[in-house]
Amino acid sequence: MFPRPAAPAAHWLSCALAAAALLSSPWSHARDVPVPTEELQRRLQERIAQVRPPHAQTQPTASIHARRSATATSQRRPAAPNTAHAAAMAQVSGMAAPGTHAVDGAPHAESHPTHWSYSGDGGPAEWGKLRPEFSACAKGQRQSPIDIRGGIRVDLEPIKFQYRLSGFNVVDNGHTVQANIGHGNSIEVGGRRYDLVQFHFHRPSEERINGKQFELVAHLVHKDPEGRLAVVAVLMDQGKQHPMVQLVWNSLPLEKNEEYPSAVPLDMNLMLPEDRRYYTYMGSLTTPPCSEGVLWLVLKQPAQLSAEQLAVFTRLYPMNARPVQQASGRMLKESN
Repeated sequence: MFPRPAAPAAHWLSCALAAAALLSSPWSHARDVPVPTEELQRRLQERIAQVRPPHAQTQPTASIHARRSATATSQRRPAAPNTAHAAAMAQVSGMAAPGTHAVDGAPHAESHPTHWSYSGDGGPAEWGKLRPEFSACAKGQRQSPIDIRGGIRVDLEPIKFQYRLSGFNVVDNGHTVQANIGHGNSIEVGGRRYDLVQFHFHRPSEERINGKQFELVAHLVHKDPEGRLAVVAVLMDQGKQHPMVQLVWNSLPLEKNEEYPSAVPLDMNLMLPEDRRYYTYMGSLTTPPCSEGVLWLVLKQPAQLSAEQLAVFTRLYPMNARPVQQASGRMLKESN
């Protein structure tokens, strides 16, 4: 059984009115015994006291209307955003919550979050401090790029390039110009097959060979079914026009972060120099989050591009190269 709710004010008032009617009724008393008015009022008050709940209190009409108005207003007002919930959901999805910047796992309001770049407050020296997931940029032990020198000369197995004519899209992602390649291109090295995903450019070259830096480098990013990465680096010096570079420049989008499909397919074999001997070592991504465990394959012979082609990229990105990192005693091998 549920407890009976207390009678509301409207109920006891109606009961009181009924009592008053009963007391004033001609059937309530003997017709020959008149009841004084004062007696009726006294009996009415007693009856009201009997039927009125002890805790009931009268409320002024204005107060009732004010409370109803406040209730209606609160129902119409939109709820304030839950910043903590947004930050938690963003942490689950791996994205920063709008208007917050995570430092040591705690979200803080920030009107202008710092993004990674190649200079200033978001430059390479600060990458490891910008976000927790970028910590490898500062604390990693096998970072890239490096100055390649003192490699052990051995008979390295040739890289098996399995490239074919493919469609591609070009995007200026705010850090470089990148070409996303269609399926069907791969390399095979060390008994593993890696599919080509994309390639992009850095000026000047991030890699150095015995201290020498080149005008440009193309990084051809490959990935195997287990998610391991292998990057082929094609160094470039100024010389004759490069046909594949020109195809990419022809498809540059008008807006950043918008992919533009090329009307002409690309033959990635033409991106490579004739001599395909290489240096190899284990390193990392050269951009945040600087993840390690990346197999690097740096071709020894530079390719060429024209001064005009170099000027196109320089106009967009005069410098987008990470400084060289410590080799830290890593094994470096090179083809004989």
